[in-house]
Amino acid sequence: MSRQALSDLLDLCPPGEPLPFRVIDGQGRLLLARGQVLQDARQLQALIDRGACVDAEEAAAARLARSGATDDGEAGAAAVPRAFTWFDRFERQVWQLDALLRALQAGEPVAARLAEFGAVQRALVERQSDAALFVAVRQDDRRFALYGLTHTLHCATVVLLTARLLGWPAERLQSAFMAALTMNAAIVELQARMAEQADPPTRRQIEQIRAHPLRSAQQLREAGVADDLWLASVEQHHERAGGRGYPQGLPAVDETARLLRAADVYTAKISPRALRPAVRPQQAARELFQEEQGSPLAAALIKAVGLYPPGEFVQLKSGEAAIVVHRAGAERAAQVTALLDAAGRPLPAAPRRDTGTPAWAIAAPLAEARREGLPRVLPEQVYGLLEAEPTG
Repeated sequence: MSRQALSDLLDLCPPGEPLPFRVIDGQGRLLLARGQVLQDARQLQALIDRGACVDAEEAAAARLARSGATDDGEAGAAAVPRAFTWFDRFERQVWQLDALLRALQAGEPVAARLAEFGAVQRALVERQSDAALFVAVRQDDRRFALYGLTHTLHCATVVLLTARLLGWPAERLQSAFMAALTMNAAIVELQARMAEQADPPTRRQIEQIRAHPLRSAQQLREAGVADDLWLASVEQHHERAGGRGYPQGLPAVDETARLLRAADVYTAKISPRALRPAVRPQQAARELFQEEQGSPLAAALIKAVGLYPPGEFVQLKSGEAAIVVHRAGAERAAQVTALLDAAGRPLPAAPRRDTGTPAWAIAAPLAEARREGLPRVLPEQVYGLLEAEPTG
């Protein structure tokens, strides 16, 4: 495949407009699909820093199309601005995290920037918790080059919601959230490679994996992080009681680190890899509960996320196929959007269903055969244009 650097095609991809081509990295892995929107100049710079490029044929086709539009007098017309949504803001966070972790790897003093990033990310999740779970469960874009980044954000979502359910004090909750955002800092690129890897981990990769808790914590110290619980949780997030974990084989492990490990394991299971599909949330919850021997922490995580979390496909007692949009709460049942009728036909306008109504109660996870017939569900289709605040 012949490629062109994205930096040579800036006139074809201004921020705020749909991309006319796929953006890939140096290994040909997808970074942004055609039609996705570049959020701003910072995201564009993050892509360039990653060595982003474009298939030369796609670039030539895009330039030809742009030239044709100019000849027809269309290019001079101002593009209609697209509404900037919560989902766009979440996407922007992926690229800001990318830049931050690269700066961390380079030894820059980024503690203050990490704190600012964490404040925005936490506000995003607290503002739209169900939407944050939706993007964690419904990972259909196969951007494995970004796996380490998206996995980090999804882990932090699960940690935040679980810690809130457990009633942790504010300072402890904040330390746990920041630890979740940084616990895998030393192996973000390794995680991306392994998400596509067919072979078992090499000896070198195993060494990197086993070393990353201490390495990540050391990088954070050197960057100016002084929160002892944050650092200790990063160091211990792969330790297990009785000395069964790594890297130090500690006999006892702080509960904050245990939550990080549980969230890490759960979100890894529900995330697809190039060579295997995602594990269903119900199976991931069951395996976590068994592994944690039914601990209150595992039970709290499963309750916080929901047995049928947002983004999960379900079958209703009516026979309809639906996707969960909002978890059940203290005063309401789970809310879903119906996609197919009992005969498998698309439902006009994708109606919202309250599963507290007996006919629309969730009967089971949607069978695999019916899942294969579903179209890709974009989050804006079921949530609408969620407001993008906070904008920091």
